Amino acid sequence: MTPAIKRLERDGIDFMLLRYDHDPRAAAYGEEAVQALGLDPASVFKTLVAHLDDGRLVVAMVPVLARLDLKALARAAGARKASLAEAEAAERATGYVLGGISPLGQKQRLPAFLDASAAALAAIHVSGGRRGLEIRLAPDDLVGATGARLAPLTRHETA
Repeated sequence: MTPAIKRLERDGIDFMLLRYDHDPRAAAYGEEAVQALGLDPASVFKTLVAHLDDGRLVVAMVPVLARLDLKALARAAGARKASLAEAEAAERATGYVLGGISPLGQKQRLPAFLDASAAALAAIHVSGGRRGLEIRLAPDDLVGATGARLAPLTRHETA
């Protein structure tokens, strides 16, 4: 049982756990979950920890195949700049290892931002707090449990 699961149970939030055998050679953890579980990639969100220019750490949740727009995240957080946090800082702040960072049950509750695309989905998937474990829940429940703000956070690539 991970802190993420404990948090959901404590709050009485409806969720489903999905498990798969994590391949330690996998580099793209979210994409691995999509393939192993046969999920729609638009419904699987990766949890990224970013460092703002004012010194704060924040969490950004974006679809696994999308790229986080750091300028959009900075705007949403009321900062001028954002950069991805160093792995060690992200792990220390959340209590989770990379590839298993959940937006739920973090050691330090970081301000959270959820890509606006989640609002159109009935259910989304986020890390359950370790590699090989995904949580399916309603976007509104994730927002309620994390205090996340919805904002457009992805970079739109042009061909």
